[in-house]
Amino acid sequence: MRRDQRREDGLRPVQVEYGVQPAAEGSVLIKMGQTHVLCAVTVEETVPPFLKGTGQGWITAEYGMLPCATHSRGRREAISGRSGRTYEIQRLIGRSLRMMLDLNLLGEYTLRVDCDVINADGGTRCAAITGGALAIRQALTNMVERQQLSFSPALLPVAAVSAGVVAGRPLLDLDYGEDSSADVDANFVMSGDGRWIEVQTTAEGKPFHPELFTSMAELADKGVRELLSLWKTPASML
Repeated sequence: MRRDQRREDGLRPVQVEYGVQPAAEGSVLIKMGQTHVLCAVTVEETVPPFLKGTGQGWITAEYGMLPCATHSRGRREAISGRSGRTYEIQRLIGRSLRMMLDLNLLGEYTLRVDCDVINADGGTRCAAITGGALAIRQALTNMVERQQLSFSPALLPVAAVSAGVVAGRPLLDLDYGEDSSADVDANFVMSGDGRWIEVQTTAEGKPFHPELFTSMAELADKGVRELLSLWKTPASML
């Protein structure tokens, strides 16, 4: 058993609240244990220059951590500038969310997904992807209601979860204490039909054997399938 009494293959408690920011076209507050991320979607009637005139839409993401999201206050990136870590995470979020739908069906709209970490206890990028996908579904429903779209495009559900090896044990959904002492840490993004979208895996101390990667991937597959149950709530009820 782990410090919070979870099994090796157990997720932290997951909660989702919709409509947290009424001014956004879609918004979700997702809580995975003590990691809390607010995901909000803005619909912009424009696309990046390379897409103008193509009829294709775009999905992009911005990610940030509030100053007191961690044990010691971090400087606002509006003052200090975005770090390389921030750019890497928001690109991961954007790439993952663009897998959800055929962007040609979106028209020349951009869905900008703001992911703000309110409280960080490990797995913030995974929570942002899982929550951001749900917020996009809500935004598309609202776009149809506002007649910005004539129909809601078919969506491929997307979710993400972390895994790692701590003291030789493969574990699912690492909290900060586990992540900071992990021998290997990984982030897995998967679609609702069981295909991988992106996998990030890093050895922290020494190289690891392939069977450990297989164990982490099996844990992540189980965890993502559980997270995808969040999609069972009909879009009309969001």
